Order: sequence, then structure tokens, then C-alpha cells
Amino acid sequence: MVKYNPLSCLPSSAELPDSDDTPVDNELQNLIPNLLDAILALAWSQRTDWFFGVDMGIYYAPNTPQLVPDGFLSIGVERFIGEEGRLSYVLWEEDGIVPIFALEVVSQTYGGEYEKKKIDYANLGILYYAIYVPSRRYRRKREPLEVYHLENSEYILQPGSRVWMPEIGLALGRERGTYLGRTREWLYWYDEAGQRLLTPEELVQQERERTQQEQQRAERLAQRLRELGINPDEI
Repeated sequence: MVKYNPLSCLPSSAELPDSDDTPVDNELQNLIPNLLDAILALAWSQRTDWFFGVDMGIYYAPNTPQLVPDGFLSIGVERFIGEEGRLSYVLWEEDGIVPIFALEVVSQTYGGEYEKKKIDYANLGILYYAIYVPSRRYRRKREPLEVYHLENSEYILQPGSRVWMPEIGLALGRERGTYLGRTREWLYWYDEAGQRLLTPEELVQQERERTQQEQQRAERLAQRLRELGINPDEI
């Protein structure tokens, strides 16, 4: 008897478009989620059970248009798949694991972030949905950062400008900083104690400062030894 595998009839990620081919209005729509991804890659470098997608299509049902958040996080999946990585995020290739977090960055062209996309992500079952308005001129009556939690199939706005997400083990917030040489307000991850997680650039700078301090300490010690009549090179 031939066994029927329904998954074999579904298109693979290689056969599906990897995005909706809609160009972003400005580079912040990619830079902001890319920074969140870079911070996670550093903080979770020992973990292989997560994936952060940027401007990548999420396929959740056959013959249904994909959803394409500016950024999304899935936990409980393989971080790396093959040498080329994922072309798109296909639920039937990810053991049905729905992303736990989705991010939309509002730009000059309104994309239904507060209405249609909120409904779509809730229907998909994404637990946390964040909407960030990076430009002051577009904020108007909206908060710069809104984070929603899915409760009884409905998104509930969470209080505060920094929201703790226990299922992820991190908080999401905003503050001024520098990324790729650009100083402005960015989104960051925070730990349970409220400490902001370092960016790769900040870690490099921290290591440089530590090396410089160690060199200065060694030079002071060598000078003190010389003052005592001891040649530090002979020790």
C-alpha cells in the first residue's frame, strides 16, 4: 500500500517567492530589524534554536499570499538551514512553528500596520506584534513604539515604552545610540534587569577600551619598576 504524504504536494521554499517584491520606502525599514538580529546573534551565539527574518515572506497555507513583516523572530527552529540559508519562512517546512514576534516599521507610505497587518498576524497566532514609528513627523497621535500581546486571539496593547516578553526572555525598547556610524533612536533588546544588550560595534569598542586599559596598566607598572631600579624587560 502506498503511503500518502500531504507535505509532498506542497510547494517548497525554493519554489515560492522570498518576499512580496515591494521596495522599502527608506533604509530604516531594514536597518532597524537588522540591528535587532545582530544583537541577538551576539547575545544568543551559543543557541541554535532561533531564527530572525528580515523582509522575508512567511507562508502559512498553500495558495495563500505570504505575510512579509519588516522583521520576525521564531524560537524552536533551526537557526541555519544549508549554506544558502532560508529563501523564505514556510510553516510546513518549520514543523508548523509560528513566529513568536513580528515587527513593522512605519514609513511614509502607510501599509496597514495598525489594522490589516494586526489582524493578519493575530490570525496567524504571532504572540507579540510591535509597531515602531522611527520618524517624529509620522508619529502624530501614535506612540513611537507599541507592543501588542495576543490574548484570546486579540492583540492587547502593553503598557510602557519598554515591554518585557517572558516567552522570549527579553524586553524590547528604544533609545538613542549609534549603529553603522549613524546616531539616532534605535530599537534594542534588554534583559530582565533592564540592561540593554550590546551591539556588535559596542562589544568591539568595549574590547578595545579593555585592551587599552591593560596596556596603560602595564606601562605604569613598568615605569614603577624602573623607578625602583629594576629593568622590567629582565623580569
